[in-house]
Parts: sequence; structure tokens; C-alpha cells
Amino acid sequence: MLKNTQLKNILVIDIETVSQYANFNELDEEWQELWTKKTNLLNNQETTPAQIYDRAAIYAEFGKIICIGLGIFYAENDETNLKIKAISGHNEKEVLQEFADLLNSKFNTSNHLLAAHNGKEFDFPYICRRMLINGIEIPSILDISGKKPWEINHIDTMELWKFGDYKNYTSLNVLAKCFGIPSPKDDIDGSLVGHTYWQQNDLERIATYCKKDIITTAQVLMKYKGEKLIPFENIEVN
Repeated sequence: MLKNTQLKNILVIDIETVSQYANFNELDEEWQELWTKKTNLLNNQETTPAQIYDRAAIYAEFGKIICIGLGIFYAENDETNLKIKAISGHNEKEVLQEFADLLNSKFNTSNHLLAAHNGKEFDFPYICRRMLINGIEIPSILDISGKKPWEINHIDTMELWKFGDYKNYTSLNVLAKCFGIPSPKDDIDGSLVGHTYWQQNDLERIATYCKKDIITTAQVLMKYKGEKLIPFENIEVN
């Protein structure tokens, strides 16, 4: 798998998202009504829209991006190395603009690829929607409008694991366990990102968690290519 894919052309990404506001009561009346209508489709009426407002984070219309993790492969001394960083901040537009600038300047050819776990269903479309909402032009590598399937330079590690089985959902944590990769969930997990952001105001902790997911996704890609895991000392985290 991915035998002909050159690691140096891949940018591994992962996003962390939260609800637009700390709680439901901070929404204006129209947004409360829209979220209520949305939740009518999501739950069995045993909970109120306010009680499940934390779920707003997973919907681009009701959430926002606070962190984008990035990982690039490079060769040194005949070994594969990995460099990790995160773009994070409270101003979503600034986070997205910095990411867009990076893609436009460094990942703008037909040889470049974006990789993420469940990226095709979550990360890639979420980023595009939030860019449009923030008035940012979507970089070419993310803009799939009018492109043929083979022209879309996206790698989804979860989709590849399905092998055509559309019923299968496999978390990054499960794949890490299968391949003997150290778990990225040794601190917080996705369900705690909203609490960590709104109640603890700890964006740095979220960025650290995001970087760990990048490392794990990159290691899964190594396994998909039939190569050995990248040694810890070959991973540079900024």
C-alpha cells in the first residue's frame, strides 16, 4: 500500500475544534433556534439542546477550529525523519489564514498530498467550510470542486483501512494499538478538548494533544508503506 507515494510530498494534518461559545446560553436567539432544530435530528428528546451543546464542535456551522497540527517527512542520514508543529490560537481566522498561506506557498503542486485520519469526512471539509465562513480563499490542494477523483490529492488513513468496507469505522487509537504504536491518548482525548479549552483555558495542552495525533497518523502511514516506525529521536516537535 502507498508503495509509490513519496513521503516527502505528504503533509499530515489534524484539527481540533470546539463550539463557537462556551455554552448554549451565550448564543443569540436565532442561533439557539438553529441549534435546537439541529439537535432535534441528533437525539431522542431525552436531552435538551443546551445539554448537548458540546457536540456543536463537530459541525462546521456551529463550531470553530482552534488548532491545526502539521507533520512533514524528510530524509536525513538515509533515515526517515518527522517534523511536527501546530498552528493554534483563539482567533480562528488567523489560524486558518496562516494554514492557507502555508499550503499556497509550500504545498501547491500536483505532487503534494494532504493526509489525515478520517480527513475526507471531517478535517478537509471542516477546514474548507470554516475558510469560506471566514472569507479565506480555499487553497488549491483543498479545493476539490470540479476535480476528478484521481485529481484529489488527499490520503485518508481511515478510508484506506476500510479496504472498501463502508460499514467499518476504526479510530486512530485502535490502529495505533494494532501496529504497536504508542497511544496518542495518554493525556486528553477528543471528548475533553472543549472542556480543556472553555473551562481550563489550556490551548497549549490541546496543541500538544494534536501534535501527538500527527505523530500517530504519520506512523500509521509508515506501516501502510511497509516500513519501520520512525524512531523517537528522529521526531522533531516544535
